[in-house]
Amino acid sequence: MIRLAQLTTLLLGGNLLLLSSHANATVLKLAHNLDNNHVVAVAFQHMAKEVNEQSHGSLKIRIYPNGQMGGPRENLEMLQQGALDMTKAMASELEPFDSIFSIFSLPYLFSSSEQYHKVLYGPVEEELANHIKPKGLYPIGVYVGGSRSFYAKKPIRTPDDLKGLRVRVITTPTTIRMIQLLGGSPAPIPFGEVYTALQQGVVDAAENNIPSYVQTRHMEITPYFSADQHTSIPDYLVISTRSWNKLTAEQQKILKTAIEHSEQYEQKLWTAQVKKSKAQAIKVGVHFIEVDKTAFREKLKPMWLEMEKDPEQARLLKEIQAIQ
Repeated sequence: MIRLAQLTTLLLGGNLLLLSSHANATVLKLAHNLDNNHVVAVAFQHMAKEVNEQSHGSLKIRIYPNGQMGGPRENLEMLQQGALDMTKAMASELEPFDSIFSIFSLPYLFSSSEQYHKVLYGPVEEELANHIKPKGLYPIGVYVGGSRSFYAKKPIRTPDDLKGLRVRVITTPTTIRMIQLLGGSPAPIPFGEVYTALQQGVVDAAENNIPSYVQTRHMEITPYFSADQHTSIPDYLVISTRSWNKLTAEQQKILKTAIEHSEQYEQKLWTAQVKKSKAQAIKVGVHFIEVDKTAFREKLKPMWLEMEKDPEQARLLKEIQAIQ
């Protein structure tokens, strides 16, 4: 029979072991610029919980949302420097680090959502990840981000309606080129400053997907959403190559599996969120405008011709077009 003193000793020993286990846990710091309610942020929380459970607390992910550690560019540079383990970046935000990702900023790249998913979760995606890996960045997960369209204080039905408008863009050569070809004036402004810029008239229009348009409250200032759907740019979960290599084979497996589950979870959330966001926007008086995409495609043809001049991009473009 165990005496009270012996039991106390055993319990204390157990607690010390537990504390030691938590003290020796591998902690990965993940920073992103999304609100905690964004579906991708929710998917990250889902992934972090599974990692903790499946590793029995030996691998943890500590999340810093809402741009606490800066914007995507700063976070990606921190990954390269070893000051941060993981971050979220759109494909277009990876473009300055590796031009191969500019393929996603090519307007009307995908002919269907099925083709889009096959690219994101197939050999093309694996090729893109391996291409940037030597630069210290490993895109370990990919999340759908819907299609991006223009919204403004006035209806945009044709490219002519963009002439003279100052349009907020992501700071990449490809996106800037797109606005210029459509006759607008590109204005690279940080994501968190767009609401004020629209409110104060610094810019006249912007472009994004429906959930972001609603969650950022941009719909309050720009009540015309023109569904031209010019690009479909995914979000990546990027881990520092250095941090990835430090993980054991078992930890890598746990992390990879949890990310795959979070990708599937996010896809379901995204579909529901688009429907909910559109209903919210209509309720407050937003006008959703269906446009003839033919005119937009014609204006943006030079971007395809320019992309095809690069042998590597031309090869990648053929691979994507071959996917049905």
